[in-house]
Amino acid sequence: MTSARAPRSASTGKVRVARLTDLAALGELSRLCQDESAGTRSLGLPVSGRPIGVFSLFRLPLGAFQPHDLMYVYDEGGRLSGLIRVERDTVRDEWTIVELDGIGSGQAGDIRFRLVNQVVREANKRGPWRLHVACTDQDGNVELFMQAGFARYGDERILHRPGDLALPKAWTDERARARGIRPVGQLDALPLARLYGAATPQPIQRLEGIRLPDWERQGTNWRVPRSSLAPILRFADVEAFVQESPDGTKAAKDGTGLNAFVQIGVAKEDQPHYLKLLARPDADVTDLTEFALGVIRSRSERDAGHRSPGVIAPVRTYEAPIDRRLEDAGFGTIANVTLLMKDTLVRVAEPALVPAGVR
Repeated sequence: MTSARAPRSASTGKVRVARLTDLAALGELSRLCQDESAGTRSLGLPVSGRPIGVFSLFRLPLGAFQPHDLMYVYDEGGRLSGLIRVERDTVRDEWTIVELDGIGSGQAGDIRFRLVNQVVREANKRGPWRLHVACTDQDGNVELFMQAGFARYGDERILHRPGDLALPKAWTDERARARGIRPVGQLDALPLARLYGAATPQPIQRLEGIRLPDWERQGTNWRVPRSSLAPILRFADVEAFVQESPDGTKAAKDGTGLNAFVQIGVAKEDQPHYLKLLARPDADVTDLTEFALGVIRSRSERDAGHRSPGVIAPVRTYEAPIDRRLEDAGFGTIANVTLLMKDTLVRVAEPALVPAGVR
């Protein structure tokens, strides 16, 4: 059985595909990389230490591993000192780096650089549309990915509502209908796309490339809208609700206007519940936030013996004042993360037609 220890020299090791026999060493490596004093480096999502860290959010590296995902390790003579894990969205053909660990105060940076380059080379061979990663701006994280060709395109605040803070009671169906709140349906794909367009700057829309069929996908593997913590939805029961505009014609010409959208992930593992809000700039999400927290309470109370780890919510910097409404509901900021992306396809200009008489 391999063990996770610091290497003597980063140049003597090799990058290889992770094996099932590496499970114990990988678990140890993930835990070690939450300890800043151990000379380790990680993505730092959402914070580098307790009570919430990479390992507690994403669980054992191989525990959530699916056949189409990728995992590479840095191996030096049977000792593992680096790990990179990639989740693959086979529908949108995108890859997301969700874990990148390296140990050894002198070699961790080189180890992680070699692991990232391995993933980039693999992407060039397999041809995904793009690569995503989110990380804290520390330990050279952002510089590492930019050296590998990633572009920084956004920032998120990670807010957390402690588990010992009581959740509001679940709303009745009558109260929800009175406020225009209802579950999302497949016919909401177009209104949701319009809502996303109203809440998201044009450059971000072009980079993320979320299409209408993406809004039609619902369930545990539904990853839109994208966030730095979307991978934890693998360990949650996912639901989504919308709040209709009181005057639908004001929000959309066809009368299907929406004021706001909320995606809820009720944890099935020992991790925080997930809440993601999307709203028009002039919309008040106070009611929808209270409603969503009530849904989390009603779903999580089914497991009476389970201690709530709280609720976690990512908010992008341009999505204010959603962050202030969440703070009013008991949330507090625990981290700030950077979003990066790398296109693996070459963008070419569409050829223009030229009149036959032009020389």
